[in-house]
Amino acid sequence: MTTPVQHVDPIEIARLVYEAYVAKDRDTIETLIAEDFHFTSPRDNRLDRATYFSRCWPNSQVTDDFRFVHLVRDGEHVFVTYDLRMKDGSAFRNTEILTIQNSKLTDAQVFFGWMLPHEAPEGGYL
Repeated sequence: MTTPVQHVDPIEIARLVYEAYVAKDRDTIETLIAEDFHFTSPRDNRLDRATYFSRCWPNSQVTDDFRFVHLVRDGEHVFVTYDLRMKDGSAFRNTEILTIQNSKLTDAQVFFGWMLPHEAPEGGYL
């Protein structure tokens, strides 16, 4: 008899991923990310799991805190907008689309935002 997979709310999985990043908890994030995971950003084109961990995970060491602006579920996707604070005091806002299947993160697409505070004056531009 096969044990059924316990499904956790995709928003909860998303929160756990970010919390593991801030806590520098590699063991936890390893359990949350699927073996066939892929990561895409303006600088990364569909990195596989191993490349993600070698290229992106080291950034957890300089990450201080994520503050969620939006966490919205649409089926297996979670749309996340966050303000990220770094240990050096800098901060920026990004949006990500996470795909959660069978309680695992299978895909992350990152869309870069802007620095906090915004570099352009309100109502203005650079």
